[in-house]
Amino acid sequence: MAQFDVYQNINTQSNQLFPYLLNIQHDLLSSLKTRVVVPLCSDQTPITHLNPQFVIENKTLFMSTSDMAGIPLSSCGEVVHNLEEKRSEIINALDFLVSGF
Repeated sequence: MAQFDVYQNINTQSNQLFPYLLNIQHDLLSSLKTRVVVPLCSDQTPITHLNPQFVIENKTLFMSTSDMAGIPLSSCGEVVHNLEEKRSEIINALDFLVSGF
């Protein structure tokens, strides 16, 4: 499971709103039994720089950056995509959340 992998959200309490989870945790920490993820959703008014847009399985989704969380690895479903090519946008959104620029 690599950084920027997109997992199916298998949590039945949240997967209607957040169908996918983006792993932002670096591969150096892959031995941990948790992952830091950012939910991806379609029902959001995006904020410039904070909520980049991606297409996953023909669905337009936004990175819900302010909803990031640490979850058990066992809560991650199947890997359906990898967003390595969007690395700059993802890191910029995280920087914007933390530093405001």
